[in-house]
Amino acid sequence: MTRLARLVAALAATALAGPGLLAACGSVAPDLFTVQRTGVIPGARLNLIVRDNGQVRCNGAAQRLITDPELLQARQLQRDLDKDATDGLMLAPGRQSILTYAVTTPAGRIRFSDTSPGVQPVLLRLAAFTREVATGVCQLPR
Repeated sequence: MTRLARLVAALAATALAGPGLLAACGSVAPDLFTVQRTGVIPGARLNLIVRDNGQVRCNGAAQRLITDPELLQARQLQRDLDKDATDGLMLAPGRQSILTYAVTTPAGRIRFSDTSPGVQPVLLRLAAFTREVATGVCQLPR
């Protein structure tokens, strides 16, 4: 192996190891979003934090890991929520609302309920994701 080839190989190895080395140093992955869910039914109260490294925290309990497909879904949700979060979207609850969501992303904050008039599909996807993680990963009843 030539000297140049060894240098290129060493630089490539360093570049690949870099993220792992940073993780080992205790750096914290940024939050993709947090969801505070409240409601009138038992088990409605939830504080969910979803981080960019796949860690989630439900109601302050120990961190757990979501699957890679769930992490990809969470990242897409964050991107899809950015405009509404930047605009500070606040939808009033509709009649007989059961669950209310307050979502915080790096871009801003969104508030809506399950019966809000004009609720967009991305908000319904977020509600479904929140329930999946809460019941599956965090093993909560709701």
